[in-house]
Amino acid sequence: MVDASRAALLLLADGRLPAGGHAHSGGIEAATGDGSVTDLTGLERFLRGRLATTGLVSAAFTAATCRLTRSPHTDGNLPVTISGQPSAAPPRPSSNRPYPEEIATSSDTDVASTVTTPTRAIIELDVELDARTPSPAQRSASRAQGRALLRAGRAAWPGLSCPVPAPHHPVAFGLVAAHAGLSPADAALAVAYGTVSGPASAATRLLGLDPLAVTALLTRLTPAIDRTATEAAALSNHPPADLPATTAPRLELLAEHHHTATIRMFAS
Repeated sequence: MVDASRAALLLLADGRLPAGGHAHSGGIEAATGDGSVTDLTGLERFLRGRLATTGLVSAAFTAATCRLTRSPHTDGNLPVTISGQPSAAPPRPSSNRPYPEEIATSSDTDVASTVTTPTRAIIELDVELDARTPSPAQRSASRAQGRALLRAGRAAWPGLSCPVPAPHHPVAFGLVAAHAGLSPADAALAVAYGTVSGPASAATRLLGLDPLAVTALLTRLTPAIDRTATEAAALSNHPPADLPATTAPRLELLAEHHHTATIRMFAS
């Protein structure tokens, strides 16, 4: 990992980062499609609700992953050892599940007992976040963004590795942020901001909103973004099972409706 760089925070929060974020609307495309968001007022309600639910959960898991990766007990590369042999990632199970939850919970001495503690904790974070994402469409979108972010992160910081083959986006962001030398608070702030800035940008295109008015809206949200990031960072040293689990059923339904739509501008 490199020394702390505040400029890296700007890089990771930049929507132009080639990590695929521009292809996702965070549910706003489905919300505009069904008429529940039609103007700036509706967009503000949507963004505040998303920040208070998905935003807090994502920021907390990002901060927790960043804190764990920056721990003095690991160099951040988080190797996995299976049966005494180093491996880049834990093996996949025979099931079609997107990630091997049993690796984090199994008592098999050839697998679970030989996975290093930091690696086990990051796997557990990913599993806990999966449990907080009941929508299959949301899980798929999160893991797609996680993979894309890891590709960008590895290009910038070649020493970066991840014990999860296709991590959720917050887990991937925490790993990349740690390798960029950022603190858990910085990582939480970037993700909290992205929770609203991405959908706001998408809504500008979908509804033809005035970009200046949308910028003013995001400015009004900055106190809430700061509070969310601060709360997330304060919770980042809690066990994975105790991290926030706020849910947004409306967002989950929008994700499923969007997934089955025949005409879409965004991937999610």
